[in-house]
Amino acid sequence: MINIDTIKSWTDKHLKGDPVIWSVVFALGMLSILVVYSATGSISYFKYGGNTEYYLLRHSFLVLLSFFAMWVAHKIDYRYYSKLSRLALYLSVPLLIFAWQFGVNLNNASRWITIPLINQSFQPSDLAKLALIINLAGMLSKRQQNIHDFKKALIPMLLWCGLICGLIAMTNLSTAILLFMTCMLLLFIGRIPVKYLAMLALVGVLAVSIAMVVGQRGATAISRIENFINKDEVPFQAQQSYIAVATGGITGKGPGNSSQRNFLPEAFSDFIFAIVVEEYGLIGASIVILLYLTLLYRGMKAAAASGKAYGGLLSAGLSFAIVIQALVNMGVAVGLGPVTGLPLPLLSMGGTSLLFTGLAMGIILSVSRGEIEEVANAKNGNSFANLPKKEAA
Repeated sequence: MINIDTIKSWTDKHLKGDPVIWSVVFALGMLSILVVYSATGSISYFKYGGNTEYYLLRHSFLVLLSFFAMWVAHKIDYRYYSKLSRLALYLSVPLLIFAWQFGVNLNNASRWITIPLINQSFQPSDLAKLALIINLAGMLSKRQQNIHDFKKALIPMLLWCGLICGLIAMTNLSTAILLFMTCMLLLFIGRIPVKYLAMLALVGVLAVSIAMVVGQRGATAISRIENFINKDEVPFQAQQSYIAVATGGITGKGPGNSSQRNFLPEAFSDFIFAIVVEEYGLIGASIVILLYLTLLYRGMKAAAASGKAYGGLLSAGLSFAIVIQALVNMGVAVGLGPVTGLPLPLLSMGGTSLLFTGLAMGIILSVSRGEIEEVANAKNGNSFANLPKKEAA
């Protein structure tokens, strides 16, 4: 018989930080396993000789791996991530260039690098996104005293944002634009003057323009935008997604009963929300949206409760990055935007995306954990006892 007190004691000891965030992430993870299993059943059957459980087992392992990454990340004090992010940022630049020039080409875009020995694909843009947001939060926190100094405050951040977003845009325009918007939000929260933000926006426009000409996805991006605006010819992916959404109704067809999974390309990734709506209906879709909005609220609550600029900016930036991407993905599935290649965080199948989203959630939990422990230590007259003396930058 399960002892509730034992479970509570174990979770209190091993799962620190905001319990609501833990609950939401676990809920999305379990739903992800169900929906991905449904969306990949037919593909797995034909591709692996009747083995319909291949993707179920593989995806379940990746979900558990992302949970483990989140747990490890939340155990580390968030202030140590600033220095780690600088190393990751330096590493991401050659990786992005290598992926652009020599990476594995899928769907006319070389976004992946095959890792030797284990023969698994890795998407450097996920590493670069996480590193840039963490590093940007660190730079902003260090420069709060001279935030109006153009040379010392803005130029380093402008260069990093332009470089990383520009390199990502060479193979993935939608991800680059979304990351750039997240950086703009973070800079605004970090009190960067509006006139400097306007200059950064010009840098972003220039980087995207260059990527559209030099990069791999310019023609595809223009075509998708034109199709969305003109509505003369709805792309096949969008058509099948709209059918899935329209036939879902209020309560849906039930788990595993999707019919559009057999026709909708990337049903397990870019358009997984359409499968959610088809199988779980308006009620299930509303719950999923509510879960993401809860993540945003709790992440911003952790940011507001943080007693240090770095912790607040870090939690806010990562929360924005995850939830904005989720909202854009869901908007595309229901026809509110042009087709993109963005996965739905914590729900879509994809090893790199799941792993780095898990790391991001762990860092947010580390921020909330630090503030909870600080409050507890203050009550015991031992404030900052378990935290580093100097804030990492």
